[in-house]
Amino acid sequence: MKKLMLAALGAVMAGSTMAEDTAGFQLSLVPDIAIQSRDTTIKGVSIGIWNENPGSQWQLGFVNGATGQSAGLQWFVFLPTIFNYAEDYSGAQIGLVNYASGQLTGLQWGAVNYAESLTGVQLGVANITQKVDGGFQWGLVNYAASAHNLFQLGLVNIIADNQWFSDFPGDLAQGFVFVNWSFGE
Repeated sequence: MKKLMLAALGAVMAGSTMAEDTAGFQLSLVPDIAIQSRDTTIKGVSIGIWNENPGSQWQLGFVNGATGQSAGLQWFVFLPTIFNYAEDYSGAQIGLVNYASGQLTGLQWGAVNYAESLTGVQLGVANITQKVDGGFQWGLVNYAASAHNLFQLGLVNIIADNQWFSDFPGDLAQGFVFVNWSFGE
């Protein structure tokens, strides 16, 4: 019976430790001055001047950060979000500058958008990505280092490694005015 009680106590303690790592709400001035630690997974809403947590959340702040594999919406409804950043992110980043250092699956909408790897849409003045696997860029300047299934619409459109136009007069056509694309294998 003692062993059963110890096992039950251990399970309860392990469960309470896991519960402390997840919260439904975050309120912060900056990541280290907040009601939850910056490592706590937020599954709900984060409100603050500068938010930075992993999780599935709606982040409302002037600076919103998501670490690890995160999902949700980074956007401050009534005032402009200045900077959104994430590692691997599924969802929408809406702000003046949006940055994903890993895979972005979803939408970036702002003046400047950057994604290391994109499956989704970038809408902005300048849209930059290193790798696209299915996407759309609409802005004044659109750039992709390599792309598979990408359509660009804007004033300057560049796909550096565009197989569609690899032999076009002297490898000239990696960039186009108004539209550019890369489809197929």
